[in-house]
Amino acid sequence: QVQLVESGGGSVQAGGSLRLSCAASGYTYSRTCMGWFRQAPGKEREGVASRHTGTGIAYYADSVKGRFTISQDNAKNTLYLQMNVLEPEDTAIYYCAAFGRSYVYSRCPIDVPYEYTYWGQGTQVTVSS
Repeated sequence: QVQLVESGGGSVQAGGSLRLSCAASGYTYSRTCMGWFRQAPGKEREGVASRHTGTGIAYYADSVKGRFTISQDNAKNTLYLQMNVLEPEDTAIYYCAAFGRSYVYSRCPIDVPYEYTYWGQGTQVTVSS
C-alpha cells in the first residue's frame, strides 16, 4: 500500500524559509512523476512543482519559480520542497502527490492534479506579513 506522509510545515514570517518533506512508502515506480500542490482557503488546488523521478527534471509554477526547489533523496524515498523568500500568498495546505504509473516524458505536469493517483494528508504552511 502506497503512503505519502508530509512534514515540515509551520508558521513563518514573510521572507523566511521552510523545507517540506514527503516520505514515500510502498511506492515502487522508478520513472514517474511526483509533485507538490497547494490549496489555500476558498481556492482551487494548484500545482507548485513537479519532478520526474527518473530524469530529475523539475518544473515550477511561475508564482514560485526562483524561490522554491523540488528535490528527492532516493535512498530515503523522500521528496522535498525547499521554500525560500516566502510570501503571505504562499499560505496554504501543501500536498505531496505521485503518479500511479510510469511516465515516459521528461517533464511532469502540474496543471492536471487528477493525473496524480497518490496523495499525502497535507501540511499547513502559514506566512505572516
